[in-house]
Amino acid sequence: MRNVVILGSTGSIGVSTLSVLAAHPEAYQVLALTAASQCKKLLQQCLQFKPRYAAMLDVQAAKTLATELKLAGCPTEVLTGVDALCELAAHTDADIVMAAIVGAAGLLPTLAAVEQGKTVLLANKEALVMSGELFISKVSQHGATLLPIDSEHNAIFQCLPAALQQHTHNQKIQHFGIGKLLLTGSGGPFLHTPLAEFPFITPAQAVAHPNWSMGHKISVDSATMMNKGLEFIEARWLFNCQASDIEVVIHPQSIIHSMVQYTDGSVLAQLGQPDMRTPIAHALAFPKRIASPVSPLNFKQMRDFTFTEPEPERYPNLYLAMTACADGQGATTALNAANEVAVAAFLAGEIRFTDIARVNALSLSRYTGFRVSTLDDILALDNEARVHAQQQLRKLS
Repeated sequence: MRNVVILGSTGSIGVSTLSVLAAHPEAYQVLALTAASQCKKLLQQCLQFKPRYAAMLDVQAAKTLATELKLAGCPTEVLTGVDALCELAAHTDADIVMAAIVGAAGLLPTLAAVEQGKTVLLANKEALVMSGELFISKVSQHGATLLPIDSEHNAIFQCLPAALQQHTHNQKIQHFGIGKLLLTGSGGPFLHTPLAEFPFITPAQAVAHPNWSMGHKISVDSATMMNKGLEFIEARWLFNCQASDIEVVIHPQSIIHSMVQYTDGSVLAQLGQPDMRTPIAHALAFPKRIASPVSPLNFKQMRDFTFTEPEPERYPNLYLAMTACADGQGATTALNAANEVAVAAFLAGEIRFTDIARVNALSLSRYTGFRVSTLDDILALDNEARVHAQQQLRKLS
């Protein structure tokens, strides 16, 4: 029986993780669940899985949760604040930590798990985008096990030689005959939308992803392909490679989740339904396999597979992320911060869809060449870049 802590249990990844865990009650036990403010959803999860702990960032929501759990006779202990999330991620009894908090808020709890040598299932891509070099060095220093949950990175991981899977972050992929890592992306809901219509895209249109069910922020990132850009940066750190070793390919069907191209001409691909429970099940059981609630592909009913190169004019955010990746940690930290601010403003109806890339480009130009090395440096730059992005938003309004 392995104890699991889920950071961000009310989000789409957290819900999918609980779905897989529910199918294997003999192998996994939920030690702790955490959320920001969705009290009602976390209450339902606590009543079903009866974790030892629950934690919420919102103080009032935590008080409400504690009251409701007591009335229901559920013994779950309720904690609150970022420190509580870090404590649970580093808990002595925790075997596996699912890091599924969206955005920069997930960095500190995820680092806390790494520093205690936990098996970390990484769904929070911003942890590597913000602090890749620092994060990976801590994984090595503390002997943590880092397993990717993003469908693309999990696909690449599955296509690697077994010897490389054990040490992806400190081995050179070229030593294993690998030429390229091929990240696939659906192209989002606006793959065929005329560019002239982009300034008038609404938040409702942007969050309507054709293949995946995700939260609003990630859905907007998918529409701009910033999500793929962040994955590009994440892949650079996960697989110890350079920006030149990674290529992005548009694959609208979202059946091939990513590929590894070898120097002998072979290309290995991982295929599956567009359902996050598949990579979650893979990482939970690695190096073994367990059943997930996802139905297998039916190749007799398979549609055609198509591939295209992403257009810079259609997806400027993708190319901004690639540029930031080549520049270094300061640029990727600042770009991530600016993007979070810009996407929030777009979802609130304060700026146009095309303004997201405009704000991001201004931030990247300001912070190109910035060098950061410590966690304090990273957090300070993250805060400064957010302030700068807010200033740019006011100029647009």
